[in-house]
Amino acid sequence: MLNVAAYLERLGHTGPTPPTLETLRALHLAHLYTVPFENLDIGLHRTIACDASAAVNKVVNLKRGGFCYELNSAFSALLQALGFKVTMLSARVARRDGSSSPEFDHLTLRVDLEEPWLADVGFGESFLEPLLLQPEIVQEQHGRQFRLMSEGRSIHMERAEPDGSWLRQYSFAEIPRRLDEFAEMCRFHQTSPDSHFTQNRICTRATPDGRITLSGRKLIVTKNGVRTENDLGTEENWLASLREHFGVVL
Repeated sequence: MLNVAAYLERLGHTGPTPPTLETLRALHLAHLYTVPFENLDIGLHRTIACDASAAVNKVVNLKRGGFCYELNSAFSALLQALGFKVTMLSARVARRDGSSSPEFDHLTLRVDLEEPWLADVGFGESFLEPLLLQPEIVQEQHGRQFRLMSEGRSIHMERAEPDGSWLRQYSFAEIPRRLDEFAEMCRFHQTSPDSHFTQNRICTRATPDGRITLSGRKLIVTKNGVRTENDLGTEENWLASLREHFGVVL
C-alpha cells in the first residue's frame, strides 16, 4: 500500500489533501519543483520496469526522479490514493521535422474533477500546473502560455514561444491506457541507440524562478530568463553537483 504521508513529505506538501483542483495544482507544482526528470539509471544499465510500486519506491524512498513512465505512474498512484479519478493516456512527442513519435512514447494523465484536467510531471520543461482539458483556449501560467488544439481524435498540447509562434510538444487521444501497454517503448528508450535517453544523461527540475539542469557534464541554470552554463569538467564535480542541486546520490 502506498505510504501517502511519506510521499507528501518527499514533496514538502503540508497542506490539505482533499481531491480538489487546489490540491491537484499544489501537488503538481511541488512534484516538478522537488522530483527531477532524469534518466540516470539507463547509463548505469539498471533496468526500469513499468511498475508503479517500483516508481513510487524510487521517488519516495530512494529520493530519486525518473522519466515519464516512472514519474507519471508514481504521481497517478499518489493522486488515486488521495481519491482523485486518474486516467493514463498515451502521447506522441512532436519531432523537429513535424512528425510525431510512436504511440506510447510518452505517458501523460487525465484527472477528472468537475472538469477534466491534463496533468504531467514527467515531460521536462513544460506546463507547471495542470491544464484544463478544453481545446482552443490559451492558458497562461508562470509567465508562459499553453493551449490544447483538437484535430480529429487527437489533441495537440502546444507552448507559446517568445517569437509568438506555437511549438507542439506532444499529441494524445483520450483513450484510457494501462501502464503495461507502455512497457515496449519503455524498453526501447533504455536499450536502443536511436533513443535520445541512451545518448546523454540528464537530470533537470523546475525552480520557482526558472530551471536547473545537468546535461552531460554541463550545469545549466536558467534564472528569471537568464541562462548560464558551467562545464563541470570531472565526474567528481558532476556527482557533487548532482547531490547539491538534486539531492541524488548514486
